[in-house]
Amino acid sequence: MGDIRTRGGEENPGELNIRRTPHGWSLTSLVTGRFPLDYCRVSTATLILSLVVVTALAFDFTNGFHDTANAVATSIATRALQPKTAVLLSGVLNLVGAFLSIEVALTVTNAVVTIQNANGTPKPSLLADGGIALLMIVFAGLVGAIAWNLLTWLLGLPSSSSHALFGGLIGATAAGLGWSGVHWNGDGSKLDGVVGKVILPAVLSPVIAGIVAATGTWVVYRITEGVASRYQESGFRWGQIGTASLVSLAHGMNDAQKTMGVITLALIASGHWSDTKNIPFWVKVACAVAIASGTYLGGWRVIRALGKGLVEIAPPQGLAAQSSSAAVILTSSHLGFALSTTHVATGSVLGSGVGRPGAIVRWRVAGRMVTGWLITLPSAGLVGALMWWIGHLLGDAVGAVTIFVVLCLLSGYLWLRSRRVPVNHENVNDAWDAPRGQPPVPVGSTAP
Repeated sequence: MGDIRTRGGEENPGELNIRRTPHGWSLTSLVTGRFPLDYCRVSTATLILSLVVVTALAFDFTNGFHDTANAVATSIATRALQPKTAVLLSGVLNLVGAFLSIEVALTVTNAVVTIQNANGTPKPSLLADGGIALLMIVFAGLVGAIAWNLLTWLLGLPSSSSHALFGGLIGATAAGLGWSGVHWNGDGSKLDGVVGKVILPAVLSPVIAGIVAATGTWVVYRITEGVASRYQESGFRWGQIGTASLVSLAHGMNDAQKTMGVITLALIASGHWSDTKNIPFWVKVACAVAIASGTYLGGWRVIRALGKGLVEIAPPQGLAAQSSSAAVILTSSHLGFALSTTHVATGSVLGSGVGRPGAIVRWRVAGRMVTGWLITLPSAGLVGALMWWIGHLLGDAVGAVTIFVVLCLLSGYLWLRSRRVPVNHENVNDAWDAPRGQPPVPVGSTAP
């Protein structure tokens, strides 16, 4: 684009030269060679960084309300907690959990893509022009993750926010750097890469959690056989509150780290942060508040699907399912395995139905959920790749703003669609097989 010339005012006499530089737009006086209002110079890298930070916090927010069900769906279904009380408790504990650990935050992308070094610093080849190349990959990946989170929320499908993020990053990285930029497998010394850190745990975690929950449920019913129902329900409900608290705390500790790491990586790439061992305090606070706020908002559609759609949960089942989820998640964290809390929680609920004599399990609903899991990585990846190509074709600044506008329009559309048949704290526990529209049965369709 050529220079644009215009007349100056009384305070800045002479013609002005407006030109595009490698780092943004610059205004100078043709008479003096300088322009006093240098703050008018807008850096493309700073603009994209700002959009990355806002979008990352938006993803953290959707992560919160999308994954609330993992911790509180069974407690709400058994009425151990009132719906609003449950999401408030979970939100507070997600907030606390976000401050407890940053162990993997600074190398979070290394599991699936090669845009970082082992010490958390960005690859030098991506740092030209203020790190724009890396920022665009991260930005496009985040948009892919948010788009999938919102779509599955609308459909009431409990899918993994972590897998959506990884999928978005894989797609954007493949589009920007080629397939060689994706970390498919480890070196054989440990489970690593997309296969070892994402696909294998996704297959094994719900199976393990389901077996543990089924065994626990069967044992609980055997032990409490003959105990008065009112004593059973009271004791098990208190146990559910404790286990729901554990899962909420673990979720805040594990999932908030991912967003902290993404934002810090963007800050390092753009030259706004240099410490690869710590995260800026404001980033910790912002991510903690975002995930806690999303959790308190309550993803009622997903809560309903997980709490009412798979099985009709009694208090003993609820305790067994949540105890299994907490045990599997905490054990895997100790061993260094990155599991999806969504897959674990869903497997546990299914297991509690299998383990209870005479319980009815809605396998069709479970099949829809599993289908959602299978297409999470490729779907988020396709959106991430598409967003990167839009940014690449339109140019860095224009492309980034266009992508952000597309995300806002898509988010608004999906929210408006959700208002047609709303699910909230008042009808989240209504019978699953109710007539269509009273209330919805939102797991992939409006049918039971």
